[in-house]
Amino acid sequence: MNETLSRTGFVWHERFMWHMTPAAAGSIVAGGYVEADVHIENPSSKRRLRNLLEVTGLMDQLVEIKPRPATDAEVLRVHTEAYIARLRNLSDAGWGEAGDFAPVGKDSLPIALLSAGGCIAAADAVMDGRVNNAYALVRPPGHHAERDRGRGFCLLANGAITVEHLRHVRGLNRVAMVDWDVHHGNGAQSIYYDDPNVLTISIHQDGVYPADSGSLTENGAGAGLGACINIPLPPGSGHGAYLAAFSQVVLPALRRFQPEMVIVPCGFDASALDPMARQMAHSETYRLMTRSLKLAANELCGGRLVMCHEGGYSPAYVPWCGLAVVEELSGIRTDAVDPYQYVAGWPGQQLKPAEAEILNQASALLSGIPMRTAGECNNRMA
Repeated sequence: MNETLSRTGFVWHERFMWHMTPAAAGSIVAGGYVEADVHIENPSSKRRLRNLLEVTGLMDQLVEIKPRPATDAEVLRVHTEAYIARLRNLSDAGWGEAGDFAPVGKDSLPIALLSAGGCIAAADAVMDGRVNNAYALVRPPGHHAERDRGRGFCLLANGAITVEHLRHVRGLNRVAMVDWDVHHGNGAQSIYYDDPNVLTISIHQDGVYPADSGSLTENGAGAGLGACINIPLPPGSGHGAYLAAFSQVVLPALRRFQPEMVIVPCGFDASALDPMARQMAHSETYRLMTRSLKLAANELCGGRLVMCHEGGYSPAYVPWCGLAVVEELSGIRTDAVDPYQYVAGWPGQQLKPAEAEILNQASALLSGIPMRTAGECNNRMA
């Protein structure tokens, strides 16, 4: 058991698992010469994570947070009316495509609204002091969704919808999003690209998805110049690269920006066993990144930290990475030992020169991050 326990909230609902994706081979919809199989974005890894939390006894020590559907007004702070109308029609019809690799099944919109609302509920529980931090195990994911279309299995921008709730309803001015999903956090970047009060940081495999976004040169625009930081790591980056990204870029960026809450689009597809990318992280990587963020949140914003579940496509390994995160959030170590920890010994886990050069270039962007004004510092919420 860690020295300091936290009251950690946990969002879950079986309804999240009922979002239907089509028969596919990987992410390619079946048909023609593509033989039908289970779509890569399916409930398995999420259910198994929740099951592992239960059988280890950790679930009993978390604070249950019940999700509720996001309202139209909450969603329309981020998405266009035309997109939500289209999504509703597809959902009612029972099948369709909401954009780029964004399949819709029967009742997908109501489930997506519950997913977004679950993230809002997690943030509210933290704001109200019912919990110190929270993990929202929601589905469908959200970090690729843009204002006017779904992308990359994502229908609604869960994290951004939560940020807007915090700003419009809870009175926060500055929120940071630290996205460690292996795919670029293009959704939040596109939504907040010219906004100086939302810091978006994305650590991702360079060019894996979307192939045309997430470069170092994408650094914000207008008033938001500097408030967008991308860390596009090359394939094969492992534990050393991810921890160095935190120590050299993520944590200094947060200290400069001084957020009032940190939201993490939390994907586990940078793991060494994930089929959708080629990175080398393991459960201890996620544990130590969570520890760093928890300490930073304690230092900067009263511990306000919310994880919103995103990708992760290894049903075997996602639960162990997720367990490490929730153990670290709560300060409670179970007696479960990662049986896949052998991947920590694979060659390439150390920081390599090409990765170090990317981090050096990303570090050079830190001086451009918009800092708090004197008035914001004086009005900072306790």
